[in-house]
Amino acid sequence: MQQNRTTTANTITRLPMPIQIGVLVLLVISLGITVPFDPSWWQVVVLGVVQGLTEFLPISSTAHLLIAADLIGFQNSIGGTFEIAIQFGTVIAVIAFYAQDLFGQANALLGRTTAEATAAARRLWIAVAVAFVPAAVIGLTFRSLIKQYLFDSPQMIAGALIVGGIVFLVIELLPHRPARTAELGQISWRQALGIGVAQVFALVPGTSRSGSSIVGGMLAGLDRRTATAFSFYLSIPTLGAATMVDLLGSLDKIQSGDWGRLLLGAVVAMIVGWLSIGWLLRYVSRNNFVSFGIYRIIAGVVVLALVMSGNL
Repeated sequence: MQQNRTTTANTITRLPMPIQIGVLVLLVISLGITVPFDPSWWQVVVLGVVQGLTEFLPISSTAHLLIAADLIGFQNSIGGTFEIAIQFGTVIAVIAFYAQDLFGQANALLGRTTAEATAAARRLWIAVAVAFVPAAVIGLTFRSLIKQYLFDSPQMIAGALIVGGIVFLVIELLPHRPARTAELGQISWRQALGIGVAQVFALVPGTSRSGSSIVGGMLAGLDRRTATAFSFYLSIPTLGAATMVDLLGSLDKIQSGDWGRLLLGAVVAMIVGWLSIGWLLRYVSRNNFVSFGIYRIIAGVVVLALVMSGNL
């Protein structure tokens, strides 16, 4: 199964009209139950846009959400749970974007296609499962400590942005060995484990889940495009699990007005995230990640300057 080609040639890049109408109706409903009762609805929309734009780019959506929320004065009763929960919108965006590929892989796993396609689909999802485990175990074990000590530290976020930017520049500018893996269906469990270990670093706000998994993939021998596509697939269980665990763990803090905010933020993030996936795939087919590395360093310096000036 030549997975990389299917993600570009066969992926639906324009949603069918019924789905477009359904998304529009969902957006109208979420605005209808939020705007009349919550004066901060526009802040929720801003944060949804930030989440959708930054989740799949290697620049840390969590860092941008936390900093943006602070800068616009967004207040809510559930702390970092809001920033985590609206990630579910970007999970839906991935599923929608890769719907045709996912349907094909499901058929392959059920043995309805060729033996080669079945083997490739099985290797891909074993790799996704293996890569998911390290961050899931560490994140679940230290969830409370991470939210308590790392989510409220702009200095930590700035440091992670800068360090991640330097890592990208080093990886892209220094000579490196040719990639060994150019198809998602060829990823080994050892490569997946390396990606999973790299993703653990993304538990620190500012590091970037997509950035960590992409860097881990490139270091494990994947080419840039395969590492990026695998990061999208890995986001489905990673972000889905993180959202569910955090929501269930914060049910006692969620007030009635918070549900409208969560729905609105997730819907906006879903729409913008769907558009961002296509852009990033086109970008990495022609460019490296040097610009993202430079952006991360500049963003980190700006955050430090805001902290030192008392504006953050």
